[in-house]
Amino acid sequence: MIRQTHRALFLVLCLGAICGPLRAQADKTVTIRMLNSRTGILIASSDFLVRINRQETVHGNWVVKNEDGSGKLTLPTEAATLSIRATYDANTAMYVNCDVAKDTGSSERARGLDRWYKVSDILASGVVAPNGCAGKKIPDRLQVVPKPGEFVFFVRKLNAKEQFEQ
Repeated sequence: MIRQTHRALFLVLCLGAICGPLRAQADKTVTIRMLNSRTGILIASSDFLVRINRQETVHGNWVVKNEDGSGKLTLPTEAATLSIRATYDANTAMYVNCDVAKDTGSSERARGLDRWYKVSDILASGVVAPNGCAGKKIPDRLQVVPKPGEFVFFVRKLNAKEQFEQ
């Protein structure tokens, strides 16, 4: 009887050791949606650029684009924070993320000040980045409620002045 109990306990421990890491990796999948800051319409990016843990390395290959324009982002287990940007015009121009405070100036936002988001918050309840490009009163069409495992952010294209400064 004791021998069977030991075998069962050993089997449970082995399964936990094997399945635990697999489950942790599967839990690090995030759906990303990039929305137009004025219309709230989903934008299909040329390329999503992902950084984790305040590192400089950009990982564009971690995102698989879905048919609707959203993306499926698979993060490594060590990812604690993330920052996402995107490109357009065949990857020659970078969208301006609207989550940086509006008082920093449009040229500073266009240069790529990054805001970092906790992966644990995204996985637990979902995160919608602030839309600082929409003004003080956010229209109803731009009110977004995230789902657990979803990251939603607002962007706009560079204006003429920002394009000239680059």
